[in-house]
Amino acid sequence: MGSTPDMLLIISAAPGVKSETVTSIPDGGLTGFILSVISAKPEKQPFYVLDLGKLVSLMDQWTRALPMVRPFYAVKCNPYPALLGSLAALGAGFDCASRAEIESVLALGVSPDRIVYANPCKEESHIKYAAAAGVNLTTFDSVCEVEKIRKWHPTCALLIRIRPPDDASARCPLGPKYGALPEEVEPLLRAAAAVNLAVTGVSFHIGSGAAELQAFRGAIAAAKSAFQTAARLGMPAMRVLNVGGGFTTGPQFDAAADTVKSALEEYFSDEPGLRVMSEPGRFFAESAFTLATNIIGKRVRGEVREYWINDGVYGSMNCLLYDHATVAAMPLASASNRGNPACRGGKTYCSTVFGPTCDALDTVLTGYRLPELEVNDWLVFPKMGAYTAAAGSNFNGFNTASILTHLAYSNPD
Repeated sequence: MGSTPDMLLIISAAPGVKSETVTSIPDGGLTGFILSVISAKPEKQPFYVLDLGKLVSLMDQWTRALPMVRPFYAVKCNPYPALLGSLAALGAGFDCASRAEIESVLALGVSPDRIVYANPCKEESHIKYAAAAGVNLTTFDSVCEVEKIRKWHPTCALLIRIRPPDDASARCPLGPKYGALPEEVEPLLRAAAAVNLAVTGVSFHIGSGAAELQAFRGAIAAAKSAFQTAARLGMPAMRVLNVGGGFTTGPQFDAAADTVKSALEEYFSDEPGLRVMSEPGRFFAESAFTLATNIIGKRVRGEVREYWINDGVYGSMNCLLYDHATVAAMPLASASNRGNPACRGGKTYCSTVFGPTCDALDTVLTGYRLPELEVNDWLVFPKMGAYTAAAGSNFNGFNTASILTHLAYSNPD
């Protein structure tokens, strides 16, 4: 994808990034960068670090593993402007689900033909906005949606959203809410054809954080069946397959990529000119962000240590409730407070970590082993970019939107 200096220049000039400071750090130098931010910020507020170098590496990994599948990043996962701008510079498209998300992408100078309005049930006012903005690809899974699109955006190309045969193993299944059942596909295609709407392809989503990767194979087979149904009805040939999201980083991504490639070869090798797209969110966002929180309180009860930090379940950690996530914490002493900045070694204690609000539900970790920590030390949480700040609130006066993000660019040694 290009040398590190070249990519750093490209990313630094991206919309949403070019007005910000980007600090180049060596690979593995994130802790040192976090300590430098802590030293420069005496107010001890929580903050994120977005590693743009990690983002470049993830795009390179995607391109190598799935060169035939163009990613349309799911904006809902994390709409931070520097993230969106960087992905735009790297060639990604965007999966938007609302007018506000479309506006945020267009504001970065992204062409509307790089946006799929991937919400099967849209407000009429949002459909009218998409039409005016030139966003001409959307999804549907009901006759009601066909009628709304016919009325407010009749030139829009459609993807029929089908329900995957199996998404029960996903961290967040979507099938109970979205996707046409097999027996509904033909009536929906007929309904669209009857009002002269162009159905150009099929879309599905096996669920966010999918665990059973063979679900991709079953969904791609079901998509092929929908293609065949459209052909049997005499409709214009479909040319788009949207394989949705569900991708995560690590070995599981390689397995998912192999499954998708194998299924495409098995079911779609006879479809010339097929355009394959996807809607990854957490694959790009999750591991690119790290969250640093400050310890604002402590209580000792025998051998148990209880700590309060200044972000929690009503803020970035809402992922514990809504995304069924688990989080890990790395203790980090303030460089100006004590030595041993990583707090490695020594005795550890069974610990509880609370968020800052007055609700007992605001509990981040229980039974977690931590060394002895003090007020003004820090807990650092990796992999905090997916469905975190995007869904936070300002409950109890703790405003998630006010948490700053610092930009870094990691380089291999």
